[in-house]
Amino acid sequence: MTRVNDVLVEITPEVLLKAYACGIFPMAESASDPGLYWIEPDRRGIIPLKDFSISSRLARTVRSDRFEVHVDRDFAGVLAGCAAPAKGRRKTWINKRIRRLYTELYEIGHCHTVEAYLDGRLVGGLYGVRLGGAFFGESMFHTETDASKVALAHLVARLVKGGFHLLDTQFVTDHLKTFGAIDVGRHDYHAILEAALPEQGDFHVWPKAQIVSGAEVLAVLAAR
Repeated sequence: MTRVNDVLVEITPEVLLKAYACGIFPMAESASDPGLYWIEPDRRGIIPLKDFSISSRLARTVRSDRFEVHVDRDFAGVLAGCAAPAKGRRKTWINKRIRRLYTELYEIGHCHTVEAYLDGRLVGGLYGVRLGGAFFGESMFHTETDASKVALAHLVARLVKGGFHLLDTQFVTDHLKTFGAIDVGRHDYHAILEAALPEQGDFHVWPKAQIVSGAEVLAVLAAR
């Protein structure tokens, strides 16, 4: 992982989008750290959309519609969930500047959420940045088993149906490997990114107000 440089001045959403287009993204050391720095991993995590893997058990959960899934409904709630301590994660890199900056991206339509609800409660979800035909996943959380996994399955189906070409995960974890995540070298990543950016992925290919069923999600994934 290459730490490109410290971000000592205030950055704008426009600058952030240009950074994503160049293959870099900001992080903080911790939630209490007021600074940001640019990251360019030596090997970049992606989930090839055509190779997204979903287990038969998770497919049954998706099909059951146990969770009601919405998009772009409660950005602040998803961000708070991703920033909260969780099992195996005592601290987070989501500081005040990250919250403000990505909220501004959300307000101008370049940051999106996929949210899982159970009995009307937000119990899991994810958020990420949309740019051309690329979606850059930032973070995910759950407070109920499988909630974030269902959100991820809904995200991938939406990206496939919306004509996206790249799902960037930044890094690869053992958890993401179960969904088909791989890491690629910097040169290969830039080639994939440059091919995706001129495309116009439609995140709202399913309208924002539409509740997409698990059966619809699985049908899109099966048709790849």
